[in-house]
Amino acid sequence: MTETDSLRRIPLFDLLNERDRQRLVGEVVEVCYRKGEYIFREGDPAEYFHILKAGAVKCVKSSPSGKECTLKVLMPGDLFCCEAAVFDGATHPGSAAPLCDVTILRVSKKAYFAMLRRNPDAALEVIKYLGKRLNEAQENAKILALDRADQRLASLLVKLVERVGIPEPNGLRLAVRLTRQDLANMVGVTVETAIRIMSRFKRAKLVSGGAKQIVIRDLARLKELAVDSLAARR
Repeated sequence: MTETDSLRRIPLFDLLNERDRQRLVGEVVEVCYRKGEYIFREGDPAEYFHILKAGAVKCVKSSPSGKECTLKVLMPGDLFCCEAAVFDGATHPGSAAPLCDVTILRVSKKAYFAMLRRNPDAALEVIKYLGKRLNEAQENAKILALDRADQRLASLLVKLVERVGIPEPNGLRLAVRLTRQDLANMVGVTVETAIRIMSRFKRAKLVSGGAKQIVIRDLARLKELAVDSLAARR
């Protein structure tokens, strides 16, 4: 995939016309990171938009005690920059760390803002995009506050498999490798609780596989569990 193709598929960049997108390609820098490194850390200046070209990245938030909470997992094609921080000049509210060796496309906010000034229609679409991301964050907060732990984990697995599920004879394998700690952090439970729920899912033949290699065996039933959580809130 070329840098132009990458930008065309990314929110905030696909809003540009072809001429502006081509001009922006000259500002793109490709950077590689290894697992164990950080792409940016909480508190770093938010000076760039980042596009994941290859690999998988987790966005994490640290507590005062140093415990990390995984907020989301990003896959190729995803934009990650803590958009609000980039736009209002704040520092990054969280950190981004590779789950494996990754390739990132990086564009300075200065170059992108200059492009928006030349393209008011795109600027209006950016406002809509940020509003959508805010609604998603509010919905995720509602899920964490109101759903049972097993429902939250089922919802997470459904979202992941719909994005990165690879068909296999016995189900859909997640292309991204997640530890039980990652799963626990993403749904707001202890790792012991995540292990118990995953063991229950295995006994019910909803999932199979060990740590870091998860196969969804019954997506329909997982969806039912996730939908039950939505119905319970209405």
